[in-house]
Amino acid sequence: MSADRELDFTRRLAAAARQEQFLTVMSREEALAAFRAAIPHTALPPETVSLAQSLGRVLARDVASPIDVPPFDRALVDGFALRAADTEGANAARPRRLRLNREILACGVAPALPVAAGTATPIATGGVIPRGADAVVMVEQTEFFETGVAIDVSSPVRPGQFVGYAGADMAFGETVLRRSTVVTAREIGMLAACGLAEIAVVRRPRVAVLSTGDELVVPGEALRPGAIYDSNGAIIAASVIENGGEPVPLGIVRDDEGALESALRDALARGDLVVLSGGTSKGAGDVSHRILSRLGEPGILVHGVALKPGKPLCLAVAEGKAVVVLPGFPTSAMFTFHEFVVPLVRALAGLPPREEEAVQARLPQRLASELGRTEFVMASLAQGEDGPVALPLPKGSGSVTAFSQADGFFAVPAARSGVEAGEAVSVVRLGAGVRPPDLTVIGSHCVGLDRVVGLLAERGFRARTVWVGSAGGLAALRRGECDLAAIHLLDPETGRYNAPFLEPGMALAPGWRRLQGVVFRAGDPRFEGRSAAEAVRAALADPESVMVNRNTGSGTRLLVDGLISTARPPGFWNQPRSHNAVAAAVAQGRADWGVAISSVAKAYGLGFLPLAQEHYDFAYREADREKPALAAFLALLGTDAADAALTELGFEPGGGVP
Repeated sequence: MSADRELDFTRRLAAAARQEQFLTVMSREEALAAFRAAIPHTALPPETVSLAQSLGRVLARDVASPIDVPPFDRALVDGFALRAADTEGANAARPRRLRLNREILACGVAPALPVAAGTATPIATGGVIPRGADAVVMVEQTEFFETGVAIDVSSPVRPGQFVGYAGADMAFGETVLRRSTVVTAREIGMLAACGLAEIAVVRRPRVAVLSTGDELVVPGEALRPGAIYDSNGAIIAASVIENGGEPVPLGIVRDDEGALESALRDALARGDLVVLSGGTSKGAGDVSHRILSRLGEPGILVHGVALKPGKPLCLAVAEGKAVVVLPGFPTSAMFTFHEFVVPLVRALAGLPPREEEAVQARLPQRLASELGRTEFVMASLAQGEDGPVALPLPKGSGSVTAFSQADGFFAVPAARSGVEAGEAVSVVRLGAGVRPPDLTVIGSHCVGLDRVVGLLAERGFRARTVWVGSAGGLAALRRGECDLAAIHLLDPETGRYNAPFLEPGMALAPGWRRLQGVVFRAGDPRFEGRSAAEAVRAALADPESVMVNRNTGSGTRLLVDGLISTARPPGFWNQPRSHNAVAAAVAQGRADWGVAISSVAKAYGLGFLPLAQEHYDFAYREADREKPALAAFLALLGTDAADAALTELGFEPGGGVP
């Protein structure tokens, strides 16, 4: 051995013998705190991608539906569109005979003929409900009468039976997907149903992945003595994808300080963060931590964590990007990767923290099920007084939003006829990382609440909204299934909104005021130039004037009932669940008038006769006032940001109780 080579070997031997010690061994909590303080754990800026490229991505903004879904009242079964009143008392012995109109309504065909009393129109599933019809009878419940081109109906049909109302799934302007939602096949179906071809998503973090060590060999090559295959690079790259990132594989770097420094600088230029496995211990050839001090400020934050396995972990920041050097042993590498890197990757990708996959929750009300068939029930989760509550979603098989709004599903066995109230069910989560909301709001829908909930999300709280009407919201609050009930209920005896309906232990938070009125097609001489009261009186006196009502339990329905008293005008039994559905019925000529809020009338280009300024408020349990998410929501009401958002929508902030 030459003198120079012997001197070099002696120096290397001395370095190995000294074994550079870790800077300072920190606890897991201290290391996490230092890392989070030095590098922002926030989502990256958005980018726009096509619908085909959006699977697995995270929404960067709330998504509002640009149309009603469905855009018209439609048949839910193959059968005949008719007037339910014409089938009253029908049975097998005494069927009701209806003359068939000379029209067949297939999908995509606009009706040309109205359904008059005593008539019916053949209609396919998905066909447009014609004017005059308020229900659909299934083919199986009829018998064709050839001589008179008629049908015999053998059982009575209720109003609204097998009718899917316009906007019942998604209403125009309704927030259908929240920012931070992970796009799956369910969400893609919703976006496609809305007609959206592109969407704004959080940019995926690019994670530069390197492995270091003279002993490493690329899988597929022959092993030499003392060598091992590089498994860490493959495992880390796959884990990056699992957690919403985009790996940038940079291969194996030898234990050469110059080559490793060059590779790390290249990695910093190409990635949003850098993950290197190996070279962070204190043996000969482990030089990674020395190079980190030269890459940029602040440099090394942590070198050594009190973990087993995982002690040699090194955390650094250079050029505003995280550089993580994992231990070389695979078990140690993956343990520390999931503990320290996964939270950062998911945060940059806009994803929530990883969570458990199943939740035990109780059912608040009995759920009936068909014997002999296993039933899978879509459900959302809420925090009740005694733990998680599973709320079965009310929407049917034709709904796109049932999957989007669900946290998961539970199964009712074939041998059971239902699940009893209070019984525990195991809710299987839909997708990794889905977590229960911080705040649950149940009651009457309003686009103003969508905007306020969006502002709440900016403050770090995730809200769930369920629309069941004002009365349904109060009932849910009474059962402890929600934090807030969104209500606008008028007490006809006192003329006051909302406060008279509260029960002991409940409090009311002022929300905002909305102008309710009679909506009609602009230019209709039956309504133009009249007051709302005059227009309603004239409509009730005109047998050709068709109304569109609202569902029982809604605040608007109480207002309508006060207007028409005991009258049952044409269209009375047409009772959709939203202002948008009312406006759609009038705008499309299926009804002549209804009651809705001014902002919806404006959106649909309808005439509007002011009727009453209603109060849209929030009931809550006084005992829950200090819960973080509820307190944050209540504090948000009345702020400049909330008031500006509500004013932009045409509402008057700070309604409250008169």
